[in-house]
Amino acid sequence: MVLTRRDVVVGGLALFGAGALHKPAFAQAASYFAGTAVDNNVTYRKTNFAKIDKKWQRQVVKYFSSEPVGTVVVDTRHHFLYLILENKTAIRYGVGVGREGFQWFGRATVDRKSLWPRWTPPPEMRKRHPELPEFVAGGSPKNPLGPRAMYLHRDGVDTGYRFHGTLEPWSIGKDVSSGCIRMFNEDAIDLYQRCPIGTAVQVLPHIADRAQQATQVSETVPVE
Repeated sequence: MVLTRRDVVVGGLALFGAGALHKPAFAQAASYFAGTAVDNNVTYRKTNFAKIDKKWQRQVVKYFSSEPVGTVVVDTRHHFLYLILENKTAIRYGVGVGREGFQWFGRATVDRKSLWPRWTPPPEMRKRHPELPEFVAGGSPKNPLGPRAMYLHRDGVDTGYRFHGTLEPWSIGKDVSSGCIRMFNEDAIDLYQRCPIGTAVQVLPHIADRAQQATQVSETVPVE
């Protein structure tokens, strides 16, 4: 499914409810995409990484941590997600994180994964934005979760937060979501392949400080 101009306009309601940024003008927004790709029988628009600051692009970096290999660590202040590898390295992804009032910190595990997930706005979001649909089908060009979702649980209970893709590649590197960690669609696909069920996750205010405070998932109700 390829985004059209009408899809962008119509999809604005879902994106607004998901805590999207003010979208750039259509021509500027279109410049963030380049060509299409097919994934599990769904056609989607590829990110134009020539338009993206290199610091937000996926790369292997030096990383020193006491967390085990395979752990995912999110630095919310600097908008990076790290997948810890061997030999003091990690894959670093640029991400969008929760805006003021919707941030959360703590430990969780990836207990569920979904290809082209259906998006169901939670009741709290629909109360604030009654114009939102009851759900958006997986693979729809209006679905703000994109091609993948990794569902974060704590003690076997769904926190309501996810790692997922985005329809707004320009939002990566910003405080923009309603608590979920959004990624370039290509990065969401990549991380999905690398993170088995049970992957440990730690979301920090900042890797180098306040880490000791990040011991529990916030009770803030997620809305993305």
